[in-house]
Amino acid sequence: MAIELQIDQLSLEEKLQIMEALWEDLRTRAGEMPVPQWHKDILDRREQMIETGEAKFEDWDSAKKRIADRIS
Repeated sequence: MAIELQIDQLSLEEKLQIMEALWEDLRTRAGEMPVPQWHKDILDRREQMIETGEAKFEDWDSAKKRIADRIS
């Protein structure tokens, strides 16, 4: 199905409204989307690392600071 939109003719507000509608639709239908096996494998490995103590959770403020320090 090809959809032709003339995006360049939309206002910024219209574009944002379309994006919000798309994200809402995707969010409500997330359970319908298949999850690739490699995603599952990564999540399983991360869960295992938490359980064995190889990895730990970090609060969001600390993570943002660590990332900002790394890129500055």
